[in-house]
Amino acid sequence: MILRELHRNSTKTRGYQAVTADVRAQRRRARPQQRKVAGDPVLQARVEADLAASWTPNEIAGRLRLEATDPTVERMANSADARGRTVSGEAIYQYIYAIPKGELARKGIFLQSKRTKRRPRTTGRTRGGPIVGMVPIAERGEDAAQRRVPGHWEGDLIIGKNGTSCAATLVERMSGFTGLLALPSKHAEPTADAVIEFFNDLPEMMKASLAWDQGSEMAQHAKVSLATAMPVYFADPHSPWQRPSNENTNRLYREYLPKGTVIPDHQPYLTTIAEEINNRPRRRLGYLTPTEAFARLLAGEPHVASTP
Repeated sequence: MILRELHRNSTKTRGYQAVTADVRAQRRRARPQQRKVAGDPVLQARVEADLAASWTPNEIAGRLRLEATDPTVERMANSADARGRTVSGEAIYQYIYAIPKGELARKGIFLQSKRTKRRPRTTGRTRGGPIVGMVPIAERGEDAAQRRVPGHWEGDLIIGKNGTSCAATLVERMSGFTGLLALPSKHAEPTADAVIEFFNDLPEMMKASLAWDQGSEMAQHAKVSLATAMPVYFADPHSPWQRPSNENTNRLYREYLPKGTVIPDHQPYLTTIAEEINNRPRRRLGYLTPTEAFARLLAGEPHVASTP
């Protein structure tokens, strides 16, 4: 190594140049690392498959580390076999940025949008008058807020083009497991019916509570509580931070159903979207997927969430 250093930074007339050597070393460190993904067909196939499934580079890197180190974790069904390989999120970003946009589109890879500021929530849907019998979210308790026990959910609507189409979103706080429910309208009765049908397919341990905002679509909350034996709590007006899991989940759904598009009233299509999101690894779950975390909770395994 010493001989290589002397040879690299010496001239025939002036010998070894320490300053030149230091400058050259800094330049080498500043270069992007060798593109590990592009040089490994196995790793490239896995990374591209996961990118096409809308995973982020950090999600991919974290999941690869988990699969390589935990023998109880299986490869995702739609992912390519990485054969124990790992790669950093930064290396995946470098790989992406080196590919022309046209080729990315041809491969079915579309990067998530990045915002520098959080946009204020709009109030595009009709709120109507006060909801009778509301119980404030402050009464839900710390078990839900701190993700201590499973079965606490958050819900909301996402609205489509011109406010004429919509879907209900639900997310379980501990696992991040989510459902996307087709609705024929924003009215309270179809919303209540869809929510009841969703929860009636779940075991009792997963029906601890539901938190919603004060939209008129949840005016029939008493009907929901009676049918599911699950209390419904309401967030304060203009306080999305009181339902953070749902706010984050809605942003994921907007990757598939951007604002200004019509949301189809077709449950199989919406279920497919929810399944894709449920099968994306999450950092706070140690790069398990919400589906895997939800299954572990159902099996009575210990706490799966790492952060409130």
